[in-house]
Amino acid sequence: MAEIVIIGTGETAEIAHQYFTLDSHDTVVAFSVEQQFLTQDVFNGLPVIALEELEHHFPPADLLAFIAVSSTKLNRVRTRLYRQLKDRGYRFATYISSRAFVWRNAEIGENCFIFENNTVQPFVKIGNNVTLWSGNHIGHNTTICDNCFIASHVVISGFCEIGENCFLGVNSTIINNVKVARDCFIGAGALIQKDTEEGKVYQCAGTEASKVGSLRLFKIKE
Repeated sequence: MAEIVIIGTGETAEIAHQYFTLDSHDTVVAFSVEQQFLTQDVFNGLPVIALEELEHHFPPADLLAFIAVSSTKLNRVRTRLYRQLKDRGYRFATYISSRAFVWRNAEIGENCFIFENNTVQPFVKIGNNVTLWSGNHIGHNTTICDNCFIASHVVISGFCEIGENCFLGVNSTIINNVKVARDCFIGAGALIQKDTEEGKVYQCAGTEASKVGSLRLFKIKE
């Protein structure tokens, strides 16, 4: 059991508060944001502290931090805040849903958030500051490096490596033995069958609307 201060007051922070409160033994005691974004004193019934003054209210020895920021700017915002607080001596919480399947020898770093219905198979290594949204499959012997964001229903097959700072979109698929280089953006529904190049975007075209409308297709007259 630990007390936690959540960094952020956006959508991700509100969701993290729900999960830590209702599906963990830890207790969220406050939120914190940088002074320039401090617009309220209370959020979800808890105090909001300026990040620059956090030590005065909650010293690093007293509790854990959690950076609740999404994939903004290819994970750079979350990573900057994580490194800043680490340099200031804070330790970090990791949340693993009670409804996730994580094999006993999987290695998971700090400031990670693993939602429900994730499957993490044997010998998987997940670095620090990684988010796995709901319903992903992480195959055996795969490594996910620091600062990645894996959206929902992604399949990462066995013996893969996902480089630092990557974003993998909804329903994307990485086949066996593929290395996704750092700083890649893998779009929704993309199929990756060979190693990628660093800093590239791999994205499928969106589905175009049919020339036949839905009412005509189903012979609806209104």
